[in-house]
Amino acid sequence: MNLAEGVQIISFAILAGLVIITALGVVLLENIVYSAFLLGGVFISISGIYVLLNADFVAAAQVLVYVGAVNVLILFAIMLVNKKQDYSNLPRKWIKKGATAVVCGGLFALLATMILITPWSLESNAPGLIENTVVEIGKHFFSDFLLPFELASVLLLMAMVGAIVLARRDFIPDTLSTEDGVVTSLQLPERLSELESRELSASKSSEA
Repeated sequence: MNLAEGVQIISFAILAGLVIITALGVVLLENIVYSAFLLGGVFISISGIYVLLNADFVAAAQVLVYVGAVNVLILFAIMLVNKKQDYSNLPRKWIKKGATAVVCGGLFALLATMILITPWSLESNAPGLIENTVVEIGKHFFSDFLLPFELASVLLLMAMVGAIVLARRDFIPDTLSTEDGVVTSLQLPERLSELESRELSASKSSEA
């Protein structure tokens, strides 16, 4: 993509601002559905930055894989579960918050260091300027970066399995006699969470 330098700077500023705003929305909003939609906005904004870098294949893969697969699976899982539950106060919650802050700070420091030490300027005759990015990416995927490529596929598989587990419902027999009558297999109640299961077992033990 051959754009004027001013257009590239303005486009990058807009896309970077969208990435930051949507990422903050993912973290700060309490509604998980809105967070999932904003996560798709993060992926699309990053794809736009890839387009500015002339990485057309990476931009298309970003939209197809992350927006079209992972983000859609997350949205389907959230909408299928559709369950509201108040968060309970966990003991020593500050330890988990502190560990999360340490991990996030370490990732931020690592990314900032990579940005500062990377030579971003390329000469016109530099070997980094290639014509066909798809061929070069394929060569690197199956030679230099084979292990990270396979780990990324495992990560996507974990995301798919996690979405399926979130949307899973327990198997219910064809007919089940209850106090309200007979419940058929077409009526699938929501699974009890771990906290609700513990409360139910505790109430039954106290009644006994």
